[in-house]
Amino acid sequence: MASFDIVSEVDLQKLDNTVNVVQKEITNRYDFKGTDTDIALDKKEFIISLETGNPMGIKAIEDMLVMRAIKQGIDGRAFDFSKEEVQAGKTYRKSIKVRAGLDKEDSKKIVKLIKDAKLKVQAAIMDDTVRVTGKKIDDLQEVIALLRKSDLGLPLQFINMKS
Repeated sequence: MASFDIVSEVDLQKLDNTVNVVQKEITNRYDFKGTDTDIALDKKEFIISLETGNPMGIKAIEDMLVMRAIKQGIDGRAFDFSKEEVQAGKTYRKSIKVRAGLDKEDSKKIVKLIKDAKLKVQAAIMDDTVRVTGKKIDDLQEVIALLRKSDLGLPLQFINMKS
């Protein structure tokens, strides 16, 4: 039986490099001169904290973050920008969650999508991964093509392909 795993991972070292590059770019940009602007990464919680005195700075930092992450090989969909920014005095703060791992709802969506395609494969949820098994590698490749074509809003990686 051939199989592979579907995961949603973000390399911590690449993410740290991205945050460091954005921090350097913030110190060099003219529109952030004289503002107390900071970006920090919580490596345990996978949360990026933004803090600036410029209300337009949050959006500019988000754009820089996505651009630099893509150059580092991190999918831009790994960042959850849905949380609103908070203003405390003259300071604007925002926390950006980095999606690492598949939660139960996303895993169920993936399994349902595979089952609705009526391919000759079995999909099973295993913690934060989904394992897909089938008799032929061609069937597994069809599943990969199906998931790449469908827009789930998640960065997916396909690992441990075994025949």
